[in-house]
Amino acid sequence: MYAKEKNEVLQAALEIKHNHLVALCGGNISVRLPDGSFLVTPSGMIYEDMTWEDVVRVDKHGNVLDGSRKPSSDTPALLYIFEKMPWVNAVIHTHQPWATAAGLVCDVLPACLVTQIDANRSDVYVAPFTPSGEKQMGVLTVDYAHDAWAVILKHHGVMAYGPTLKDALFSAVYLEEAAQTYMIARSVGPVPKLDPALVAVEADSWNHYGQK
Repeated sequence: MYAKEKNEVLQAALEIKHNHLVALCGGNISVRLPDGSFLVTPSGMIYEDMTWEDVVRVDKHGNVLDGSRKPSSDTPALLYIFEKMPWVNAVIHTHQPWATAAGLVCDVLPACLVTQIDANRSDVYVAPFTPSGEKQMGVLTVDYAHDAWAVILKHHGVMAYGPTLKDALFSAVYLEEAAQTYMIARSVGPVPKLDPALVAVEADSWNHYGQK
């Protein structure tokens, strides 16, 4: 059941691994389905060892509906995000190093690159630390989201999300690119800020980008 969607989740997991946003079995991918259930990657499995059948389908309470694997330990946090942000249909949690590093030295990653503005929509805020597997990760993501399509979790990683799995993937990958550029520039000198009006114009351009 939902073989196509499960395979898309697996391919996204392999893509974040390819882009060095996670190592081994770090992070997770989750997607909202039309019937109100959710797909979640399994806990503690190396992505290259997974097949689409390992992706778990759960209900809104986290009960397994389909699949033999244990879902990600972050499932309570992911389900909280889906509940409180109904426009979000995909969440990607990573441990990406550059964005995580930025979160250790600043409270917000300013919108400083066109790709970041396109994919994250605005400044990306840094939420306080909370241990893995706790619902509070989701609570803090919602609290610190503001207008952005990602939140940096201090001492931990990133929650990236969007209306589609592709949007969430772009959010995670381009956030890492921006964080790397920002950290390199910051090591040399102050990073200039963009006019908020120009940020808004650039963010709107993403609505017309690509093949519709």
